[in-house]
Amino acid sequence: MDLRLSVPSRVYAPAFTHAKFGSHTQRFTLSFSQEKRKSSGWAPISTSYSDLQITRVSTSPTFGVENKRLDLSKNLTLDSIRHSLIRQEDSIIFNLLERAQYCYNDPTYDANAFTMPGFSGSLIEFILRETEILHAKVLHPAAQSININKLIWSMYYDSLLPRFAAKGDDGNYGSTAVCDTMCLQALSKRIHYGKFVAEAKFRGSPELYEVAIRAQDQEQLMNLLTFESVETAVQRRVEQKAKAYGLEVSLDTTKADSTYKIQPSLIANLYGDWIMPLTKMVQVEYLLRRLD
Repeated sequence: MDLRLSVPSRVYAPAFTHAKFGSHTQRFTLSFSQEKRKSSGWAPISTSYSDLQITRVSTSPTFGVENKRLDLSKNLTLDSIRHSLIRQEDSIIFNLLERAQYCYNDPTYDANAFTMPGFSGSLIEFILRETEILHAKVLHPAAQSININKLIWSMYYDSLLPRFAAKGDDGNYGSTAVCDTMCLQALSKRIHYGKFVAEAKFRGSPELYEVAIRAQDQEQLMNLLTFESVETAVQRRVEQKAKAYGLEVSLDTTKADSTYKIQPSLIANLYGDWIMPLTKMVQVEYLLRRLD
């Protein structure tokens, strides 16, 4: 199973509107508006299936690197997956800090700003086309059909990026595109890791999940996967990490207030409003197909 970043078809990432989880035979894709979102407000995703709509699409592979197979006996356990998710927190935070060095740099997302032989699109689309997220090929075959990268892109471009990238143009378009790609890869890997979490949980307690799976009960599966105390602890941990990693170091001892490259609360909100809800959506969709 290769998890691939889907390159957006327009210059600007379409704004996420709303969608509804339909039949489990349908694959993740979303209805998007045709214009760039004007506001930069934070828009938390809803975990209610009544608020989301999914349509059937075909898979369109994009870019590739070498695939590796996991050792099921050692790696596909909740404990090993938990350690991986904690390490991925560092990757996400460091990549966002790296992107925060540069201004918003609108030409990076403009299809008419650069000319590349044999390619029509923006610089970020070109970079994304040449890259791929690395995932293992050890899950149920249904995992291949679950991909929400379009939603991840929309969240990143419409809701996250405007909140930490300084307005303006510093001319660093290539570096901006590379940093965007690294951020999107880290976010996509973390969110799609929900498939591994779901598989490990199913193997640990199959009888707990089989009833809800056979009934195709999405809400019950979501309830089984939700542990609010754990999610709160994750938010606290990533906020503390963001404070440690993103602190602007100054030798001026007269400054009383700490300055951060990215507000730590933004990272906590990113996890609470987007990463964990989207991860659980991936888990639910995987489990709905698990007995196919």
